[in-house]
Amino acid sequence: MFFSLRMPWPLPALIAWAGAWLTFVALQRAAVPPVAALVVACVLGTAASLLGGSWWRRGLIAAGFPLSLALLGAAGLPTWSWLVPLALLMLVYPLNAWRDAPVFPTPHHALQSLGAQAPLPAGARVLDAGSGLGDGLKALRLAYPAAQLEGIEWSWPLRLLCALRCPWARVRRGDMWTADWSPFAMVYLFQRPESMARAAAKAQAEMAPGAWLVSLEFAVPGALPSAQLRAPGGRVVWLYRLPLNRSEV
Repeated sequence: MFFSLRMPWPLPALIAWAGAWLTFVALQRAAVPPVAALVVACVLGTAASLLGGSWWRRGLIAAGFPLSLALLGAAGLPTWSWLVPLALLMLVYPLNAWRDAPVFPTPHHALQSLGAQAPLPAGARVLDAGSGLGDGLKALRLAYPAAQLEGIEWSWPLRLLCALRCPWARVRRGDMWTADWSPFAMVYLFQRPESMARAAAKAQAEMAPGAWLVSLEFAVPGALPSAQLRAPGGRVVWLYRLPLNRSEV
């Protein structure tokens, strides 16, 4: 993910697969047990899946090494060992988070004009709901350097990486849909179209009048935005001030 925007596809996948294979072969030559070598190589491949710019590319990167190993008929590996790659994938991308956006990164300057359209007082609390690796928090920091930035992420490996990348923000592990949004002056999302009606209903029910719901790329169905921004690259940032102006949302 960190370098995927600068590396043309399929270079991230080739680098990840080569790294996993080199690790696996080196560990076997060092007399490491086959299952242990498989686990280490799969951990490397799963971590490298974050280089993918979309969900299918991340899945392909993570699955490439174990699939190629299986096709080559690797000897010395018990049948149950093939559950290791699946367990690692579910650790990074838990099942109950699959209905949300699978680690879509917010472009660095996508929110650079947000502060002018939705001014917030110093110290206002801003939540990145589904913070992933922290790209949204970094973009929010450019727009609101004096705000208290917070992130919530269900996957604990992603939460850990996000906290490491954004030490100036409070990042916690949790479910964005059960967390309380009422303390926040703004909630930012980069989700998917299917999530937006649910997000709007939650914001309407919990957030104070005058608070902001901000979405990159995807609009709230049935609601008119308070403002729109055109982010670099042509993406649209949708701004909704609470309460939403259409009750059917």
